[in-house]
Amino acid sequence: MLALCSVSCAAVESASMIAPVPQVDTQASVTTDGNPENWSERTSEVLVNALNLTGVKYKYGGNSPEIGFDCSGFVRYVFSQATSLTLPHSTLAISQLGKTIPKNEIQPGDLVFFKTIKNAISHVGIYMGNNRFIHSPSAGGQVRVESMTEGYWARHFSGAQRLDITKSSLKE
Repeated sequence: MLALCSVSCAAVESASMIAPVPQVDTQASVTTDGNPENWSERTSEVLVNALNLTGVKYKYGGNSPEIGFDCSGFVRYVFSQATSLTLPHSTLAISQLGKTIPKNEIQPGDLVFFKTIKNAISHVGIYMGNNRFIHSPSAGGQVRVESMTEGYWARHFSGAQRLDITKSSLKE
């Protein structure tokens, strides 16, 4: 299972899909903890931390800016820095932690998942708003923001999850 999840960021995409950094509404009012102010502040931290890592190289199994990131390592690092959450370093495991969110209700800070390998959830990113997400794809080799509504990522979208950012660990 770890091998499948670690390969998760080996998605093929076109360099022409790179999108400009979106304007992000960080005033999301929905969260699993019921505290919109707490969610808004932490969502803002998640998004700022993620955007600050734009351009960091892709590294299979990577989990730091110095080494580079794979997709789950990137998400794990961002949430650890912004919220003190400890997430697993596995796309599939992360996909089983949160509350499933319908596509039309995705908010900035939610996790978005893609089926890129044999119809299995194998790639994760962080929703930024305006149908954009930030992730660490192997194709293109660096953390970047892309559109979820066109091209490769639109075809492979699998779903979204909202994490309870008031917890310190979601590993179990």
